[in-house]
Amino acid sequence: MGALELTPNQQAIASEDSTSLLCYEVNTFRTSFNRVPFMFRHNLADHPLLSLKRLVELSRRLDSASVKYNEGNLTVADDLETAPQNGLSIEETIQGIENRCSWMVLKNIQQDPAYGELLLRCLEETKVHSEALDPGMCDPRAFVFISSPHAVTPFHIDPEINFLLQIRGSKAMSIFDPLDREILSEQNLEQFFLAENLGVVKYREEFQSRAFVAQLCPGSGVHCPVTAPHWVKNGPAVSISFSITFRSPSTRRRRDVYWMNAHLRRFGFSPKPFGSGDWRDELKYGLFQTMAVTKRLFSR
Repeated sequence: MGALELTPNQQAIASEDSTSLLCYEVNTFRTSFNRVPFMFRHNLADHPLLSLKRLVELSRRLDSASVKYNEGNLTVADDLETAPQNGLSIEETIQGIENRCSWMVLKNIQQDPAYGELLLRCLEETKVHSEALDPGMCDPRAFVFISSPHAVTPFHIDPEINFLLQIRGSKAMSIFDPLDREILSEQNLEQFFLAENLGVVKYREEFQSRAFVAQLCPGSGVHCPVTAPHWVKNGPAVSISFSITFRSPSTRRRRDVYWMNAHLRRFGFSPKPFGSGDWRDELKYGLFQTMAVTKRLFSR
């Protein structure tokens, strides 16, 4: 997999401030953010916090709920939520990552002060561009993915706005249009937002020709819009990727409307899709907020 070529504008941005962690092409960000995937550059490939040694140390500090690991011998069509564990401990998984096909994720690493500071630095640089497009950045989170050569992360969707940075090794990430309702139906979205089941979407081989395929190597990154279906195939070496994510009031509102649509469908209605009418979305969102407040009052 070859290195990502920089456009002249990207080269200018990168050369203007060598202290920047992330190097976005401004016009691409403005026209594509949270709509379609796009590539960018970063300066974190040699960051000491993202070395395998430091990540092993981090895995020991995290609580068990923040570490997930399983077999990497999966197919694109497998269910990520039900993938079998590899029978090893966390440390054994990392130490044997090169020879035994495994996949693991360190979740919410911003709980650790050093990694929390790194996440905030990345988001401060992103917010410069995103705030005018989708104000109110919130719920910042960071994840690290460590996986064996040729491991596959199955087809799934995520609830956050995501920027994935490749730190070590290479991978191909196939990302699909979140508005393609043949790939991701309204019912898929409704069911997803009920419980955030990542495997609610199902892959079909004929979808692949529609994918944006990001060829990632150290120093390159890709933006994945919220709920854009995607899957990942690692290259011939151990891969480490750093994912910075966040949400916004608009993405939370979208989630709440889909949650209401799921319940309306359960009662026999055929709800209009999100975005088909502002007054409908506003009514559903208001009902969701009322229900949430009522639930909190009763829980007290």
